Amino acid sequence: MSRILIALGGNALGDTPKEQFELVKETARPIVDLIEKGHEVIIAHGNGPQVGMINLAMEEISMPFPECIAMSQGYIGYHLQNRIYEELNRRNINKNVVTIVTQVVVDENDEALQNPTKPIGRFYSKEEAEELVIAKGYKIIEDSGRGYRRVVASPKPTDIVEKECIKTLVKDGHIVITVGGGGIPVVKKDFGYEGVNGVIDKDFASGKIAELIDADYLFVLTAVDRIAINFGKENQINLDKMSIEEAYRYIEKGQFAPGSMLPKVIAAVNFAKSRKGRQAIIASLEKAKEALVGESGTIIYNS
Repeated sequence: MSRILIALGGNALGDTPKEQFELVKETARPIVDLIEKGHEVIIAHGNGPQVGMINLAMEEISMPFPECIAMSQGYIGYHLQNRIYEELNRRNINKNVVTIVTQVVVDENDEALQNPTKPIGRFYSKEEAEELVIAKGYKIIEDSGRGYRRVVASPKPTDIVEKECIKTLVKDGHIVITVGGGGIPVVKKDFGYEGVNGVIDKDFASGKIAELIDADYLFVLTAVDRIAINFGKENQINLDKMSIEEAYRYIEKGQFAPGSMLPKVIAAVNFAKSRKGRQAIIASLEKAKEALVGESGTIIYNS
């Protein structure tokens, strides 16, 4: 039996509440496949479109970003809980599922807080993007050839406030949904914590909580079956495994797109090198079960 942290990519969730509720039904099946085999499963997820939608809806009352992230954790977690429960009950598996509203500690001096880079919300045309820059002062970038998106600050996670709660729940056999959308970014203030405006990359937050709860595997699930070098070119090569040293060389050569595959690879490398024997796997959601036995996905290992 292994302890597995599953980081769900955007393809596992929809862009609207209705679409998401239907889509996570398919998402639940490969997750429960792993649970059925006796593995301890902890789930993390992104919230790019969702937090952008919430923030847009709340603009008139100037809802701060930390509160928008908390809202997205609640409603995405609610959908995941329901669909995972449904799949567990269908297979007569007696397990509880719980979503933790999770605060992730960041350094208030992190330079990233002054340099927005994290895409959120929906995609815009070039004309729409230019109008938003003028009307709202947003910083907008072209995102991996898919259109234009708003970017916000993305500080690095240093700790998870609720880590001991998560450890206890996992130890007691519960399925935990945590660090939704990368977690709510907070800084230590006196006797408590204070939210800061920004969005933590869900892959980095997933790697951090996987490390803190002593997971054996970090699964970064995305839309492709394997990592590729020379992606989209005639000489594309799909990788079934990649050492940390190889990953660093590919990163230096610019093989992985920023805001897309690059943070996934960095998070996987950081987790794999955090303790001997740990492995990270980047794979598609549909083939998570095959990836665990090396039949799909790319394994990132410490040689």
